[in-house]
Amino acid sequence: MEARAQARFIRVTPRKARRVVDLIRGLPAAEAQAVLRFAPQAASEPVGKVLASAIANAEHNFNLATDSLVVSRAWVDEGPTLKRFRPRAQGRAYRINKRTSHITVVVESREDAAAGGNGSGRKRRTR
Repeated sequence: MEARAQARFIRVTPRKARRVVDLIRGLPAAEAQAVLRFAPQAASEPVGKVLASAIANAEHNFNLATDSLVVSRAWVDEGPTLKRFRPRAQGRAYRINKRTSHITVVVESREDAAAGGNGSGRKRRTR
C-alpha cells in the first residue's frame, strides 16, 4: 500500500528542488528525514514537510508502521512562473522569473516495495 503527499505552488525552483528530491528517493523514510534535516539546501525544508505529510498519511489512512516505510517515488513538477521586472540603467527593465514547484512524495511499506508493489523496477540505492 502506498501513501502520497503533494505540495503545490512552492516558491522554490524545480531544478533546485529536484537536487534535494534525488537525495531521498529509495531511502527508508526515517533515514530520508535525517538526510533532509541536515541538507544545506533551502529546498530541503518544503521537501521535508511533504515527506512528513506522506508518512502521516500512511500511518493515519492505511495503518502502516512508520519504521517500515520507504520513499518509493518522489518527483518535482514545474508550477506557474511569476514574472517580475527589475529596473535597470537607462530606462531598461529586465524580467525576473520567480519559478514555483509541485513536489510529490510517495511512500510505501518495505514489504510492498520488495515485492515490486508499483512495478517501477527500481532498486534501492547502495552507498
